[in-house]
Amino acid sequence: MASVTIYTRAMCPYCVRAVSLLKAKSVNFEEIDAGFDGRKKKVMIQRAGGASTFPQIFIGDTHIGGCDDMMALERAGKLDPMLQALGT
Repeated sequence: MASVTIYTRAMCPYCVRAVSLLKAKSVNFEEIDAGFDGRKKKVMIQRAGGASTFPQIFIGDTHIGGCDDMMALERAGKLDPMLQALGT
């Protein structure tokens, strides 16, 4: 099972940006396309504490939020330590 999970939807520029950053960091992640799947979107919303926008990103069981939140962690130098703690 991947240590990072990202819920995405088609044609979402924020999803593309978030996935690109994870790929650039060579992170093993699971991408779940929940845009047109009500069941998957419901699971995403429950896991994300009610957040329903795309993407929603989890590092391990920790919900870090969306693309802007992940980029803020990156700028603050906090993303890599979170990823390294999981051995990604």
